[in-house]
Amino acid sequence: EYMGGSRNRPFDHSNPLKMNTILDDGDQYAPFFGFIGAAAALSFACLGAAYGTAKAGVGVSAMGVQHPGLVMKSIIPVVMAGVLGIYGLIVAVVISSAIDVNTYKLFGGYAHLSAGLACGLSNLAAGFAIGIVGDAGVRAAAQQPKLYVGMVLILIFAEALGLYGLIVAIIVQAKAK
Repeated sequence: EYMGGSRNRPFDHSNPLKMNTILDDGDQYAPFFGFIGAAAALSFACLGAAYGTAKAGVGVSAMGVQHPGLVMKSIIPVVMAGVLGIYGLIVAVVISSAIDVNTYKLFGGYAHLSAGLACGLSNLAAGFAIGIVGDAGVRAAAQQPKLYVGMVLILIFAEALGLYGLIVAIIVQAKAK
């Protein structure tokens, strides 16, 4: 019967101030940190994807009024921003599938929290970069077509920031086992 102590031994009522019997190894809190990591990966990555899509979409829409033939060519920043959400989804699924309440340890919870934050926050930053560059880039490329290649290169480097977060998250979450 679980009475507030560790999973292995019940709470010691004779000495309530003895902390190691109350918190023991902390493993009962481990799933909380793991699930927060999964939520952070998905939430922050989707925030970045949404911002990048919205900001770049405004630029595409504004540019499309004067140059409707360039709309499909200028949709690249919107697609690249959407990929950021997929990175967060991948990490969230990997983290949440590794959580088992019977064997999950605190180290794994912290590892999954840090993996989720690494992926989510790097994709949030990448989404900001893609949105800002996409907005200004498609408007500028409509006025001067020679700027298109430069815009795409900048977008690739911005997308790489999110990919770095995905890679680090996969490496860190692998340490949780």
